Amino acid sequence: MITLRKVDGGNIDPLLALEVDAHQRAFVASNTRSILDAYVAITAGGVALPFGIYDGDTPVGFLMIGYGDADWPDAPAIAHDNYSLWRLMIDHRYQNCGYGKAAMREALRFIRTFPCGQAQYVWLSYEPENAVARKLYHSFGFEETGEMDGNEIIAVLKL
Repeated sequence: MITLRKVDGGNIDPLLALEVDAHQRAFVASNTRSILDAYVAITAGGVALPFGIYDGDTPVGFLMIGYGDADWPDAPAIAHDNYSLWRLMIDHRYQNCGYGKAAMREALRFIRTFPCGQAQYVWLSYEPENAVARKLYHSFGFEETGEMDGNEIIAVLKL
């Protein structure tokens, strides 16, 4: 059974050790960078919720949820008062086992509890070359908006 666990002092080291394949590193930041981004966002008054993705007691991935644009001066308009799936990665050893889909289900279930406040949408962005991510996100109903976040395609899902 897949669960999400908040990153804390007891699980940070195993989560930092998780990595994607070398050819995927251009598509997603390292977990170290993600946790640093969470720290920066939180200390600037923003929201970042980093989680380990677990199969039982085994960490298999990492995801991070954001809310709003309080700490992000050049945020896309969709970020305002909406949730974001800021990061999602499955360790190379656990890919192609259904963990990405299961993690997406759990992330969306969590977001729909509106832990940081009401929202109309959850949004995410991904590299145009990342066909695996595009397929996964589209399977959950995310639709591309035609807008970009830097070099990444923005897709949204109505909550």
